[in-house]
Amino acid sequence: MKSPRNNLRRAVIATTVGTTIEWYDFLLYGQMAALVFPKLFFPLSDPLTGALAAFAVLAVGFFVRPFGAVIFGHFGDRAGRKAALVATLLLTGFATFLIGWVPTYERIGVWGAILMVVLRCIQGIGLGGEWGGSILLAMEWAGRRHRGFVTAWPQLGGPAGFFLANLAILASSRITGGEFLNWGWRIPFWLSLGLAGIGLWIRRDIPETPIFRRIIKDNQVARKPVIEVLKHRPREIVVTALVQTAQTVASFVYSAFFIVYGTKTLGMSRDFVLGAMLIASCTSFFTIPFSGYLSDRFDRRNIFMIGAAGTGLFAFGYFALLDTELPGLIVLATLIAFFFHNLMWGSVAALTAECFPPRVRYSGTSIGYQFATALAGGTAPMVATVLLLWTGASQMIAIYVFASAIISVAAAVALPDNRDLALNQSGTNETPSWYA
Repeated sequence: MKSPRNNLRRAVIATTVGTTIEWYDFLLYGQMAALVFPKLFFPLSDPLTGALAAFAVLAVGFFVRPFGAVIFGHFGDRAGRKAALVATLLLTGFATFLIGWVPTYERIGVWGAILMVVLRCIQGIGLGGEWGGSILLAMEWAGRRHRGFVTAWPQLGGPAGFFLANLAILASSRITGGEFLNWGWRIPFWLSLGLAGIGLWIRRDIPETPIFRRIIKDNQVARKPVIEVLKHRPREIVVTALVQTAQTVASFVYSAFFIVYGTKTLGMSRDFVLGAMLIASCTSFFTIPFSGYLSDRFDRRNIFMIGAAGTGLFAFGYFALLDTELPGLIVLATLIAFFFHNLMWGSVAALTAECFPPRVRYSGTSIGYQFATALAGGTAPMVATVLLLWTGASQMIAIYVFASAIISVAAAVALPDNRDLALNQSGTNETPSWYA
């Protein structure tokens, strides 16, 4: 039997690789929505309007993610964290693979966009259950002093998946050249099937967490975990959702919308924009674990709020640097934006998961986060595009990001610092002080 340390290491590796693949699948569409889908599925629109339509389909995948949180939250709190994560990986990977086979508008008209919506819904349901389970599978193996650092590693799946998605698009673009719009864009989606197989192979032998095993042993498995958490922990769900507003808005303004703004408004090349984000993504491999480490040393709320405040304030400088149209300053703006975002992303997993007791932790953690992504993240590229269409002023988008940061900072103040609370079935100390 392997030692707890070895099991922790295996859980961290499995969840990090798994979330990387899941985020690759989900974020790949966001990049393609900015680059090629307006031309392929909405060809009768002008560039910005076509991008808006493609972003609307992007948003659909976010709107269904709370349903995935409910489905797999129930499954994960009753059958276990590992079983739910295997199911989410299969669902998301298969849907992404099928996107690579969807016929364009030229071949089947509007039905291409309809098929894309259906597959985006399947993707969204899968990812809706992935995040909470991956966080818990790692965190529930960790010691009390290292929860933030341990849960920051599955968070690397976001930028790692983003990096792989951009790399796959860039490589496919270079290899296929002028054929990229015809068939080259499909290659990154087809790769998803192989990545899903790798993820399943890595996750196959990971043992269930000791906390969930204790829940089963003590006969404490919740019969209806979603109903229980909504009934007894509504404030935690609302506050943890509001906390993540700035992170979700910034994430998709600085990724999906940046591609549209950089290529359509600033006239930068597709490869330069993708390259700038690849460079910024590389820094995330350091800044996200570092943020998790800091959250173990200091109040998690403070680390998160520094990231949120920095995101809100720098939004004005971000667009000012982009509008110079100088390549060096655009790369600098992307690097700084990612740094502040990563301070939030690296600390928020433990900050929110610690708010829920173990018998409903999968449901509570997932539902709170996925409501935030549905309301704030999924709509962010659309809102930014509408603001640009209506006003023509990039600083209006900066105000939008700033407003989201205010919401996150205010919500973070309401969260307690639960770093020293036990994660096991310990009774009253699982209840945050402001809920008692």
